[in-house]
Amino acid sequence: MINTTVNLGGIKMKNPVATASGTFGFGLEYQPFLQLEQLGAIVVKGTTPAPRQGNPPPRIAETPAGMLNAIGLQNPGVDKVAGEIMPQLVHLRTPVIVNIAGDTVEDYALVARKLDGAPGVAGLEINISCPNVKKGGIQFGSDPLSAAEVTRAVKAATKLPVIVKLSPNVTDIVAMAAAVAEAGADALSMINTLLGMVIDVNRRKPGLGNITGGLSGPAVRPVAVRAVWQVYRAVKLPILGMGGIMTAEDALEFILAGATAVAVGTANFVNPRATIEIIEGIDSYLREHGFNDINQLTGLAHAGV
Repeated sequence: MINTTVNLGGIKMKNPVATASGTFGFGLEYQPFLQLEQLGAIVVKGTTPAPRQGNPPPRIAETPAGMLNAIGLQNPGVDKVAGEIMPQLVHLRTPVIVNIAGDTVEDYALVARKLDGAPGVAGLEINISCPNVKKGGIQFGSDPLSAAEVTRAVKAATKLPVIVKLSPNVTDIVAMAAAVAEAGADALSMINTLLGMVIDVNRRKPGLGNITGGLSGPAVRPVAVRAVWQVYRAVKLPILGMGGIMTAEDALEFILAGATAVAVGTANFVNPRATIEIIEGIDSYLREHGFNDINQLTGLAHAGV
């Protein structure tokens, strides 16, 4: 028997493959393509205190090795998520993690309180790549003190495991990881998208309505693997690694670099069954290479380095 179960900061997963927030809706949208219970975990789209319409279109631009998105956290608001959507997922034997966001520390705490004890919620992923309106729009994820403040507020508002999603758009991602770990985070999610933009040369204007957007897909994978490698060596928290994972080999890079589990994002748009193929590929790798436990691989590339 091969053990593929992992523990992500108190969230027990049957295998190390989750979906990345914002790329899998609320899971229900993918039911025609796969059995949701085959997944290690489902991370649903970002949820805010009140409904959001999101950014003006165009909101997506394809790039040579990925995509830019500027959706703007379009979502129905926490009350609908907790009261109407999560009850539809409660029957699953797969943990559902809700990504939360806000404009102030109080926003994050409010969403956390409303989701604490809501049916079917296994944990919270804090999206700190959001502007803090009380501090002139500086992103929570670019300032260790702000990131720690949000983490403490959410931890105080919920008994659920708290995963903090780190932004790569910083000078030192290790310092960010250390700050949220000190503030009580149960796990880390990394990385969020890289900030980018495209120009429409025919219109001679930015290609996105929001001007800038988040770059995801295979182009960011080396950056993400590097970040996981660095943080694993410095901070003793489980890591949910993500960024351009398209195949089982991609996922294994993250695990060998130090990730306990991985999340598949942009690949879901290309192949709605990508997660299942990655789960099967990891299982085959373990068998072919003589490993009987997926946890034996976590951080294994650091041996002797």
